[in-house]
Amino acid sequence: MPNPDLLPSLLFKINENQLALEAAILELSKWVEQRGSAEVANNVRDVLDTCDRNEGFIKITLALLMAPD
Repeated sequence: MPNPDLLPSLLFKINENQLALEAAILELSKWVEQRGSAEVANNVRDVLDTCDRNEGFIKITLALLMAPD
């Protein structure tokens, strides 16, 4: 049987990866915009807004999962 205590830690690490990827993609969108593709950069930032909207829920849920009983 899987260890249920590992699930919160796993989800936390996945969330860390997601935030790191979001930051990297945002940097790339800035680079693209500086080279004249403002429309592409705006499209990327629009999609990244989904990550921003979900971040609060993810953090609260992880805090609840990781809280001691």
